[in-house]
Formats: sequence, C-alpha cells, structure tokens
Amino acid sequence: MCKTGILPFAAEHLDAVSRLERECFSEPWSRAQLEAALTDDRMRLFVAVRNGQVAGYAGMSFVLDEGSVTDIAVFPQFRNGGVGRALVQRLKQCSSALGLSFLTLEVRASNGAAMALYQSEGFVPVGRRRGFYRNPAEDAVLMTWTNAAK
Repeated sequence: MCKTGILPFAAEHLDAVSRLERECFSEPWSRAQLEAALTDDRMRLFVAVRNGQVAGYAGMSFVLDEGSVTDIAVFPQFRNGGVGRALVQRLKQCSSALGLSFLTLEVRASNGAAMALYQSEGFVPVGRRRGFYRNPAEDAVLMTWTNAAK
C-alpha cells in the first residue's frame, strides 16, 4: 500500500477537489465556495495526496469549542486503501489542536461503509435527521466524536 500524505488544502487543489465534489455529492460545493473556504478562519480543509494525485479531501468548520465535519470524500479508485481513515484522523488531530470538545458529522443512513469507518475512529451515533438529504431523499445519521484530551 502506498503512503498517503495529508496536506492543507491550497489553491492548487481547487480543480481536483471541485471535480471530486461533483463526483461524490448530489449537491456539491461549487468551485467558488471551495475557493472561499481557503480564507475562512473558521474552517480547516485537507487533501489526501497519493502518488502526486489528489485522492480525497476533508473539511471541518468550528465555532467556540464545537466542530462540524463539512465533507469527507475520496475518489473511487482510492477507496478502501486508508485514504478516508487518514483524513478522519487528520480532522481529529486538528480538532484536538484547536481545543475542540467534540466533532460532529452527518452521514447518509445507507452509507454503511462510511458509518463503519467513523465508528472505528470513535464516532458514536447520537441521532437522526429525517429527510436531511435530497437527490435521493434520505435520513442522515448524526455522529459525534468526543475529544477525550479536552
């Protein structure tokens, strides 16, 4: 297995991440929204790079001591190779460094693979948001990771 590097999201990653958003999400962030996130002090975004290619990306926003995962996405050809796990671990490290008490996320109720990954990384299901997703309509499972170091 090749090593995955996790880097801060930068302008040079915009095209690849914009393409990834369109490929993975029914309501993707626009390139302009991604570009605006580069300078948002309340956001942290990271890219996973494998063999010189963007393999995935993840982002989080935060207010006071509360964090929220905005997106985690991995290109299909890089799935099941540790990229998603590396991104989740980087978000948790960032949360700890920022002194956040917890990090929450929403995941489609049908996305068992993602839920299994999040649970293996210490996220716990804490609720359900009925009808949260569109295209197709689906509930979201709300999951939270509590920063034990806090």
